[in-house]
Amino acid sequence: MLKMYANSSEAILFFSSEGKTISMNPAAEKIMDVQALEQLKKGAEDALCMVCRGYTNESKLMTCEDCYFTSFNHSDFSSFQVFLETVGKGTIPYSATFHVIDPEKGTRVFILRDLSIKFETQNKLQQNTMMKNVIKAQENERKRISRELHDSVAQELLSAVVDLRALKYMTKDEDVLKKTSESMSTLLRLMDDIRNLSVELRPSALDDFGLEAAFRSHFKRLEESFGLTVNFVSTIKKTRYENEVETVLYRVCQEAIFNAIKYAQVEVVEVLLFEEVNTLRLVVKDGGVGFKLGSNPIGTGLGLFGMNERAELVQGNLTINSEISKGTTVNLRVPLNEKREVAK
Repeated sequence: MLKMYANSSEAILFFSSEGKTISMNPAAEKIMDVQALEQLKKGAEDALCMVCRGYTNESKLMTCEDCYFTSFNHSDFSSFQVFLETVGKGTIPYSATFHVIDPEKGTRVFILRDLSIKFETQNKLQQNTMMKNVIKAQENERKRISRELHDSVAQELLSAVVDLRALKYMTKDEDVLKKTSESMSTLLRLMDDIRNLSVELRPSALDDFGLEAAFRSHFKRLEESFGLTVNFVSTIKKTRYENEVETVLYRVCQEAIFNAIKYAQVEVVEVLLFEEVNTLRLVVKDGGVGFKLGSNPIGTGLGLFGMNERAELVQGNLTINSEISKGTTVNLRVPLNEKREVAK
């Protein structure tokens, strides 16, 4: 028992019925600052108050009302949460128990277990869950707007084009015919812009046919719009993955190529997509101007931050290697579940 007391990772303190410290183990001494430790060892009254920042009750996260140290006789303090000011770590949450172990002498024991790692894990989980929900909502809204543009706005413009074509056969006025032709050209360009915007918001190919088809369609539009050649090599063919995984890879690739167009000053980009030991890998490489790692690249840097955030949501690992005048390589690795689907 003495060895357990001395070697325990939990902080253990014994108090007399008068509230004076009888003993404390090394784990308890380790978290106390010098002044508080000195007062506790002297058995000073309210010495624990020097480090305690309150406990959690039904109404407040941190409170000293009905303090566990003085009100334990009429309250249940067999398990509660308390906050202590510790050396080097600031205010730390602890799972605590405070109860009488010797009713005749009134000896009480105070046992503390550090909850900071547990809280950090829970906070990270909550952040990831919230971010997943936000991104899912964004993608659903993109999909809705994309379909609205394609099915409603584009169709209305098409109807207008048909009406203008019919108007050509209803008059021989050269001015009217010229203006009609100009209006038709404007509407057709607008239709192309709307279709491109619809696809950029959420490509239907990604939902219907998967990553490889969506990538090929996207790269074809890039070549038509920007003159950028994308050398695309894929070995996944029609394999389908979880919706989150496909969305993350598509958006990361989209952002990486967009950065290459804006900053790399290149006409050719290489994209590789393949599986490797239960890992889906995406590599986007350009031979452009590059940038110095550790410095802020041209632009706001939010694109790189967004890629990292998305990668983390699917437990992926994103690495970016770049060197001045030698280009940039974006490498994304996403762990896969055993189950895969092949689109028919």
